[in-house]
Amino acid sequence: MLKAVILIGGPQKGTRFRPLSLDTPKPLFPIAGVPLIQHHIEACAKLEECKEILIIGSYTTAHMAQFVSDMQKEYPIIIRYLQEFTPLGTGGGLYLFRDQIRAGNPSAFFLLNGDVCADFGLKELWTFHNERSDALVTIMGTEATRQQSVHYGCMVCDTVTKAVNHYVEKPNSYVSTLINCGVYVCSLQVFHTMADAFQRKQDGFYSGTNGNSSPHPGYMSWEQDVLAPLAGTKKLYAMQVTSWWSQVKTAGSAIYANRHYLELHRERQAVPAPCHILPDVFLHPTAIVDSTAVIGPNVSIGAGVTIKAGVRIKESIVLNHATINEHALVMYSVVGQDASVGEWSRVEGTPSDPDPNKPFAKMDNTPLFNSDGRLNPSITILGASVVVPAETILLNSIVLPHKHLTRSFKHEIIL
Repeated sequence: MLKAVILIGGPQKGTRFRPLSLDTPKPLFPIAGVPLIQHHIEACAKLEECKEILIIGSYTTAHMAQFVSDMQKEYPIIIRYLQEFTPLGTGGGLYLFRDQIRAGNPSAFFLLNGDVCADFGLKELWTFHNERSDALVTIMGTEATRQQSVHYGCMVCDTVTKAVNHYVEKPNSYVSTLINCGVYVCSLQVFHTMADAFQRKQDGFYSGTNGNSSPHPGYMSWEQDVLAPLAGTKKLYAMQVTSWWSQVKTAGSAIYANRHYLELHRERQAVPAPCHILPDVFLHPTAIVDSTAVIGPNVSIGAGVTIKAGVRIKESIVLNHATINEHALVMYSVVGQDASVGEWSRVEGTPSDPDPNKPFAKMDNTPLFNSDGRLNPSITILGASVVVPAETILLNSIVLPHKHLTRSFKHEIIL
């Protein structure tokens, strides 16, 4: 019997995902038509041995209750949400709920970061871990470019055994191009290692020797306090994969993830096309689409969306109950819930995809502003209930919720 744990953080995290996370918790943001962490749940539910999924985070249960209830009805697996009383880091929440994870004595448990998107090869990861009797933790790893690798956890592995000899989280200088995907298999004995790390953190917190870097005595980093000390002990292994993987840190990365998830889940989109569709497109059954609209490629249309005559949408996510009026164009954008785009308007962003000329290139999660204080080109975001009037151009801009625009904007944040 196996279990799975999904770490989703809390509202204090995901600030780079604003304004999209202002009204929808980032883990529940729809990508390819379903909430981000539903892709994790689906991957876990495909494994017959996996009997329970625990979602750990510091969002209130009110935020998560409906989602968990919906998932429980959809998948034949136990799904529970465990709320941290305060943000405890990537390791603290895991250690806090160790008894729930160990209940039923599973052989091992999967650990997945909630902000990663991937073609999750969990069965292969479990097989790889199972073949190594001394493995406490097996990490799913992937190749990155030399320049980008320093933004991730970097590993140096034995070429034969695949044991991790060295692990550094976001190093200051180049270590390795093999990076941590944030997907793991852990044996239950890892909690003994975590107990030692927890004791060190407690001692440091109360003696003041840790420089008060931890906000709480129960705060623990899975990567720095557990993985890094395990490296070189022949208890930490890495399985390198070549399948698609990305993080969702910014709104731009949601558009990129949307494209890949649409491709992975083409079978979901087998609905009669109400208009001209350029695949891949997810169209919610309740969306009302005029037959003269042209949608795609790589578009997700949410529930209750209205798309009127002559509309053109590509490389975008349109959230629930938005309205795109006659002959409007939406490209490389996210249109928020209940937002309205006027007729003959143009809402356009700039794609922030990985460099296609560099093998293994990942998303560059660039800061909002460049060194000159100007907005870096990115996708355009309309917050919830934004109204864009007719014949307006909105280019590379971010509009916070509930704004009623009166003119065109380029390269601006509309507060």
